[in-house]
Amino acid sequence: MSTKRELYRDPKRGKLAGVCAGISDYFNIELWLVRIVFVTAVLLAGGPLFIVAYIAAWFILDTKPAETNHGEAQKAAHVGEVKAKVWQKGEPPRKALKDLKEFMTDLDTRIQRMETHVTSPTFTVSREINKL
Repeated sequence: MSTKRELYRDPKRGKLAGVCAGISDYFNIELWLVRIVFVTAVLLAGGPLFIVAYIAAWFILDTKPAETNHGEAQKAAHVGEVKAKVWQKGEPPRKALKDLKEFMTDLDTRIQRMETHVTSPTFTVSREINKL
């Protein structure tokens, strides 16, 4: 059940033009984290490039359309999801680290299976046949 997401500016949640807020919505990550990454990139990686990219996004991206009642229900569900995060719910760090470890273990297992498949002779033969 995938929904098509589009990248918009969100001036209501944004400080300047809402570009970081739009990126936050698009990638479903915290807004403060996007802002910290942007400021760090400006300071450490090449300020003028990121500033020009921000200004370009300001002019290129459309503003986020007004939400309907259905959108407000989704937003309320999203807020409930955000409240369940460790730093807002008061979940003990030990539990959060256990959940993170389980997630990373699952991810590692999936990557190992992919590596096994890609390095197998079957994959190589299939790739060669597809090239013909």
